[in-house]
Amino acid sequence: MNRSAIAIHGGAGTILRTQMTPVLEKEYRGGLETALRIGWNILEKGGSSLDAVEAAVVSLEDFPLFNAGRGSVFTHDGEQEMDASIMDGRRLKAGCVAFVKNIKNPVHLARLVMERTEHVLLAGDGANQFAEQHHVETAPDEYFFTEHRWLQLQEAIAAGRVQLDHAGEDGDKRTGGEEESEPGSIASASSDNPKSKIQNPKSLGTVGAVACDQSGSLAAATSTGGMTNKKFGRVGDTAIIGAGTYADDTCAVSCTGHGEYFMLASTAHDVAARIKYKGLSLEDAARGAIERLTQINGEGGLIAVDSFGNVTLPFNSDGMYRGTIQQGGQIIVSIYR
Repeated sequence: MNRSAIAIHGGAGTILRTQMTPVLEKEYRGGLETALRIGWNILEKGGSSLDAVEAAVVSLEDFPLFNAGRGSVFTHDGEQEMDASIMDGRRLKAGCVAFVKNIKNPVHLARLVMERTEHVLLAGDGANQFAEQHHVETAPDEYFFTEHRWLQLQEAIAAGRVQLDHAGEDGDKRTGGEEESEPGSIASASSDNPKSKIQNPKSLGTVGAVACDQSGSLAAATSTGGMTNKKFGRVGDTAIIGAGTYADDTCAVSCTGHGEYFMLASTAHDVAARIKYKGLSLEDAARGAIERLTQINGEGGLIAVDSFGNVTLPFNSDGMYRGTIQQGGQIIVSIYR
């Protein structure tokens, strides 16, 4: 039985139809579909879930509308510090990097940490030194720069706040996210000019992927630029195994939202624990984890897949950029509640 399935996300938060132009929505949907196809092609050919999630996240890192890799948000000092993680559920191995700079695809570096070291997490200058030793591709500051991210920083500094890149003006928390089903056959994104057609800087976010391959093995990967105007080397849940990323033999999970709350609730691992110890289905476990997040005033969502190829994508915000391909190959890309 072919259990292959893949799901991706591009961030959760205040994402409203009224804030989206048709051109911009097409760009987002195209970026999501491209990443899905890349990961699915690996699975269809009998490739591993680990290779599929890495390739899908690389595609999202390269797409400048999402807050990861190219297009990451700026710190208070006007720099871009990126976090990423990847986990192989079959081997229960993981690799993470935190506040790395000028790394074109941080998820590549996270996988090298997993494969080439005895560690799980490398951070800052040490992680960049490790990248240099392994000839990881870098890019100059200009590659990562996008004008809308720079304007976000100026607004945040003027207001004296550290903000999620997907936060609304009032910072309200939303509840009750419902998944929509919108079959996608969207043209690939046109992203040659990262400054073009970008009119909605309040609703972009962390990227991630989860997958189940033909053998039932699971993997998850997540990548982010963090929070606009962040200081002091702040690290969120993306680089923390069990908080923003987790995979074992029951499920694979990637989270997006206000990272501090995902760390407090150990949200990614919480999904696996609910399956293991309470005997819940994937959907019930994932929704329970988001309900727990809501109880502590956390905002965001997650994507999850189990070893049978079931997929779920719950969230408690106004929207979440997301997409899936399961058995049969139908592409579903969704944005709003």
